[in-house]
Amino acid sequence: MNGSFRVGTLFGIPFYINVSWFLVLGLVTLSYGGGLSAQFPELGTFLPWILGLVSALLLFASVLAHELGHSFVAKSQGIDVKSITLFLFGGLASLGRESETPAESFWVAIAGPLVSLMLFGLFSGIVATTSLSGPLAAILTLLASINLILALFNLIPGLPLDGGNILKAAVWKVTGNPYKGVVFASRVGQAIGWLAIASGLLPLFFNGGLGFWNVLIGWFLLQNAGSSAQSAQIQQKLSNLTAADAVTEDSPVVPDTLSLREFANEYVIGRRNWRKYLVTDEAGQLVGSIAVGDLRQVPTSDWPKVSVAELTQPISQNIIESDRPLLEVVTLLESQKITELPVVGQNGTVLGLLEKSSIIRLLQQQETQTKAA
Repeated sequence: MNGSFRVGTLFGIPFYINVSWFLVLGLVTLSYGGGLSAQFPELGTFLPWILGLVSALLLFASVLAHELGHSFVAKSQGIDVKSITLFLFGGLASLGRESETPAESFWVAIAGPLVSLMLFGLFSGIVATTSLSGPLAAILTLLASINLILALFNLIPGLPLDGGNILKAAVWKVTGNPYKGVVFASRVGQAIGWLAIASGLLPLFFNGGLGFWNVLIGWFLLQNAGSSAQSAQIQQKLSNLTAADAVTEDSPVVPDTLSLREFANEYVIGRRNWRKYLVTDEAGQLVGSIAVGDLRQVPTSDWPKVSVAELTQPISQNIIESDRPLLEVVTLLESQKITELPVVGQNGTVLGLLEKSSIIRLLQQQETQTKAA
């Protein structure tokens, strides 16, 4: 998340704070401190604000516990938790991948609200069963209420909230399609976002006021739910395609029997500015690659006598089979931070090169065809 910086590691999970968190920390401290000052005037001038800051930090500790609930269940499923970030609207656990089944997805989603409900029960129980009174009892009662609100708010059935992920898992279970679950839960999240914005704007027409937080939360839901739906639709399209569908036309593939002069004349001069070419043997099997820049190692007068095979280097990157789902290929490209991969058929013959740009073009072509139909 932009504007975030790392503050440490929790249970092996990188922990970040977004700059927007400090704004909320200040507002919550002022709000809680002012409330404690009015409720307990005997605290004096400074102590209410110190207790307000402590209350705010405990609130965010509750949010962090909520996200750790998601994270621990995800880790138990073998999912890598990339980070936890505290920001304006609470917290976010970034997972390396989705759960493999609807049931696993459900348990990851419900874990956070369950932690918040447990904290609500814990703080409420302490207040109810002990003789605590004064500011400490007020702070614990406040924390109990906040955790209950945190649990119930997150159970609203629309992405990106936990309730949206629960709804996604339910639709996934019914339809057998995880992407349909994401799209449906995202649409519900967008609808709730519009309702929140409307509820925030309505006071303008009656008393000239504005439900600022409602509008802000609605905007947040709209933005994130829309992104989730768009991402799911793209993933669904990719899941129905294979690597072979996205192989670049006129890929840079040359036989190893060519001389360097033939290679330069027929494939390099006046052609697309490829920096590397895949090299195949007589059977069409991939043997390596040749870099155009390596031609400088050989005097031009010797090019007719030197073959491409002599400058061919082993392939250091992954080689993917043509029937591999395109969604997996995109994940591989992103995880390894590369822009292209060689593609081979089931018999090992080279089909060509797959580039990120060719995937984008393929999706654009499909979108155009869908609109035309």
